[in-house]
Amino acid sequence: MARRAPGFWQAGAISRWPSLLQPLSTLYGVGNRLNQRLSGAQEIARPVISIGNLVAGGAGKTPTTIALAGLLKAMGQKPQIVSRGYGGRLTGPVAVDPARHSAADVGDEALLLAAAAPTWVGRDRPAAARAAVAAGASCILADDAHQTYALARHTSLLVVDGGYGFGNGRLLPAGPLREPIADGIARCDGVVLIGQAQVPLPDFGRRPVFTASLEPNAADAVRLRGRRVLAFAGIGRPEKFFTSLQQVGAIIAGTEIFPDHAPYSEDTVMRLVEAAQRLNAVPVTTAKDLVRLPVAARQMIDVLRVSLLFAAPDKVNAFLSDRLHRV
Repeated sequence: MARRAPGFWQAGAISRWPSLLQPLSTLYGVGNRLNQRLSGAQEIARPVISIGNLVAGGAGKTPTTIALAGLLKAMGQKPQIVSRGYGGRLTGPVAVDPARHSAADVGDEALLLAAAAPTWVGRDRPAAARAAVAAGASCILADDAHQTYALARHTSLLVVDGGYGFGNGRLLPAGPLREPIADGIARCDGVVLIGQAQVPLPDFGRRPVFTASLEPNAADAVRLRGRRVLAFAGIGRPEKFFTSLQQVGAIIAGTEIFPDHAPYSEDTVMRLVEAAQRLNAVPVTTAKDLVRLPVAARQMIDVLRVSLLFAAPDKVNAFLSDRLHRV
């Protein structure tokens, strides 16, 4: 189970931990480079668009993948999504069926992705991609695949959280980086910048930067405006969820943070419901958390969903069209 990102990973944080952990980060970096060199990238008979990031935690890859699936379908493409299925028990390749599978089977992200386009989970990402091609995919969206070196990709998009950037700039575990910033940028073809840059960001060179924002669902926003809420979340950066609630006018009476991808038991949900009642509030969570709740308990919990909107979708369409026609 993933833990919450430590505070010393953030840019500007004062702590001795990054220096103490630096030897482990050096080993991590060596292992990553060996993995990259030893992994033979397998070609797939369709264009593969990778969506990834350089940091551990929630940069916004899932909503970006969902938004791209929508744009591709509007262009007449038949995209299918390939995911590792983090947090799920099935090794795949398996087609995700939200009516049959749970988050324990395929992971929470795969269930959200499957609502946007046919989605496959598999520890062997190339095998999952080949299954998608056999099922009729005209192109593949590879979710969280920037460090998946076994899968050849024709286009790589790097997702960057403008409010977090690349943290303290150190590799795991001294910092949040999965690989050195320069290496990761060198292997990408474009950048999706979510939110305004609130921390210094590196030079992305001539690569296009597509700005985007996470916008609350309108119906959810109206329903929660002016209401007292007990907000809880087990995602990479729960503070973003709490900020979204404030932006729609909800009154936060309390918050509770769980580890990323954490499953929720019936006892935990009842404790949250009772705590909300004591605060004269309604318990509310994210769409990603909701699919990890016991099915019978979901009717007791409200949700604030968000969608990624590109500031200039025409530019994204032109980029995607150009990349698809290069294959």
